[in-house]
This record gives sequence, structure tokens and C-alpha cells, in this order.
Amino acid sequence: MKMNRITKFGLAAALIALPSLGLAQEADVTPPNEEIGYILNTFLFLVTGFLVMWMGAGFSMLEAGLVRSKNVAMQSLKNVALFSIAAIMYYLVGYNLMYPGDGWTITNVLGAFSSASMEPVGLADTETDLTYASVGSDFFFQLMFCATTASIVSGTLAERIKLWPFLIFTVVLTGFIYPIQASWKWGGGFLDANYGFLDFAGSTVVHSVGGWAALAGALILGPRIGKYKGGKTHPMPGSNLTLATLGTFILWLGWFGFNGGSQLYMDTAGNVADISRIFANTNTAAAGGAIAALILTQLLYKKPDITMVLNGALAGLVSITAEPLTPSLGAATLIGAVGGILVVFAVPFLDKLKIDDVVGAIPVHLICGIWGTIAVVLTNGDATFGGQLISIIIVGVFTFVVSAVVWFILKATMGIRVSEESEISGLDMAELGMEAYPEFTKG
Repeated sequence: MKMNRITKFGLAAALIALPSLGLAQEADVTPPNEEIGYILNTFLFLVTGFLVMWMGAGFSMLEAGLVRSKNVAMQSLKNVALFSIAAIMYYLVGYNLMYPGDGWTITNVLGAFSSASMEPVGLADTETDLTYASVGSDFFFQLMFCATTASIVSGTLAERIKLWPFLIFTVVLTGFIYPIQASWKWGGGFLDANYGFLDFAGSTVVHSVGGWAALAGALILGPRIGKYKGGKTHPMPGSNLTLATLGTFILWLGWFGFNGGSQLYMDTAGNVADISRIFANTNTAAAGGAIAALILTQLLYKKPDITMVLNGALAGLVSITAEPLTPSLGAATLIGAVGGILVVFAVPFLDKLKIDDVVGAIPVHLICGIWGTIAVVLTNGDATFGGQLISIIIVGVFTFVVSAVVWFILKATMGIRVSEESEISGLDMAELGMEAYPEFTKG
């Protein structure tokens, strides 16, 4: 039976009205204006936070590729364990040491000794500041930076350090050393208040701190057996450069969260534009570091060195981290390129000093962390050379001295180095009783 004209007209009118009804329903669930910024900022922290967490996979793959096959399982275990330790220690004491608010134990020097806590479920019965972001998202985001610091130490000391002393040091680093010095800048402490220290995403606060802790450990631990012999440096090639390359790309990707999330706000068009600018500068600095290392190794050694190129990219990333917003694309490229050049010269320099850094973390994170922090004055008019330099020195002395004390205590009480036999056979079997690549050694 055919529909009459009235029925057809009614059906057409209903179909026309559907979109407007949908819009009305959507309008009913639109948050009040004061909540929109809170939602967007929280979203920024959550998304960029898990990008920074993904850097843990990058460090794992990079280290697994640059150590010898007999130590790969140990490096994998250390990276999972250090991240887990950081998560617990930052909750127990680190977060409030780093961000004490008005609860300083020693004003602008030592934060609050208390555990982190989040808002109640659904924000029920609470007067939450809706102008910023949820505490849970901020805690999650900041935790990832803490864990990154510990990852830097892991690679430098690979192939000869005992597992448990390393993990105990990680407890101290993530629970106390990192958050205390970070509070001096990001928690509103004395470096921020008195010296105008600028470190956007942590060239010093994160990367050089990891580098100083690694340097103290390397000096006390000593080099690997056979690394320096007869006045010469004997290369010890890594097990898998494919994994190392994958790890570098993962770190490169995670760095967009590292630097982009440090904008802290995405509640306005201006903030979103700045985040986009940060992404672009971060990317081109990494490219500048990689290309500089590629060209320089070709000139110096007549052949490109893939490990130097990988570390050159990471050097560029570390170099731009202190100020990824204000440079132009050209300036960011040059800042990253200088980082790549520094790495190429710093690696053999450390070998001359007989400081054994398995993955090149000290050149990448410490030396380029210092360079990147000083480079802030080139593009940000609010930075002063004196303020940047004195802050680098204060953070460096604090981290190195405290780390050295902890390493010395561990060495005296439980020993930090495996036996010669264990080192030669590999930490996988000696410490774990298993191997990453058993098919290569067993019939």
C-alpha cells in the first residue's frame, strides 16, 4: 500500500529534525567552560605520559642491541625492574618531595616527606581546581621523567655490575636524588626563584642528572675486563644493531611526549600551536644530530659509524630538551647538530680517560645535557648565562657527590661488581641462569 502525501510529509519532517535533535543532545552533555581546559590538560598529560613511558622500551632495545649477547637478558630485566621501582618510589616519597606546594620541609630546598594521593572517584565531595589538570594525570606524567633518569644509568654500567646493588641505587635515585634536585627548578625551589634557571623539559633536571649518576658509578665500578689493555682501547661490539636502531626510533618518538607534554597546557589555541612548534623543533634537532654524526664519522674514520649516528640523534634530542619552544627550525637543527658533534668527540675522549660507558650515555645525556642547558640563552631572552651555568654546577655537584657516596657504601657493604668469572661468562647465566639467545650457544 502506498503512503499518502501527509504520511510522506511527516516522515520527511522527522528525518530533517533528527540532526538538530542530535545537536541538542550533544549540547546537553557539553562540559561547563571552566571544565574544558581541565579536561584538555589532563588529556595532554595522559597521552604524552604514555609516550614517555614508551621510551622505556626504547632504552631497553637500545641497550639490548649495544651490549654483547651474553648480557642481553640482564639489561632487559634491569629496565623492567628500574621502571617498576621508580613507579613505587615516586608514589611513596618522590612526587611530594618534588612538588611540595606550601609544604616544604626546608623552604625551597627540601620538599615534603609524604606519599602521593589522587582526587576521589568522580571528583565527588571535593573542591578541585578545574583550571589545571587532574592530580592523577600530573603524577603519571611526572613519574615517567623520573624513570627515564634511572634508565640512563643502566646502560653505562652494563656488563659488569651486580643486579641488586644497581636496583638499590635506583631506589635512592628515583625516590630522593632526582625529586629533590627537580624540586629546585620545577617545584618552585631556589634555582627557579633565585637564579631564574630555565630548563623546559629537563636537559639538566633529567638527562644530566642521569649522566652524573652514571659517571659516578662508572668511576667507582671500573671498566670491563679487556676494554683498555696495552694502552689501547679494544672495541666490544654490541649484539644487535637492528635492535639498537629500533630503540633509537622508539626514543625519538617518545621524545615528542617528553618535550611536548612539558608545555603543561593545551587549553588554548596558543598552547596547541606551541606544542606543534615543540614537536617540529624536537624532530629537526634529532635529525641535525644524526646528520652531523654521520658526516663527521665519515670524515674522521673514512666510514660512517652507525652507533655514533644513533647516539647523534639522541644527542640532538637531549640538546633541544632544555628549550624546544623558542628556537626557529634552523636554530633547533643547529643546536641538535652541535650535540651530534659533541658525541663523536666525547666517546673517544672518555676512552682516553678509561671511563667505560657501554652505550655512550654519558656523552649523550651528561655532556649534551649541559650543552642544551647553556644553549637556552641563544634563543630565549629570559635566560642568563650565569643563571644557567650556576644551576648546572649546583645540580651536578649534588647529584655526583650523593651518587658517589651511595655507590661507595654499596661497594663497601655488598660489593657492586660481579666476579671476573661471571663477567667473562656473561651476566645472563651468572646472575640470572638464563640467556637471551640460548639457540646460539646450545646445540
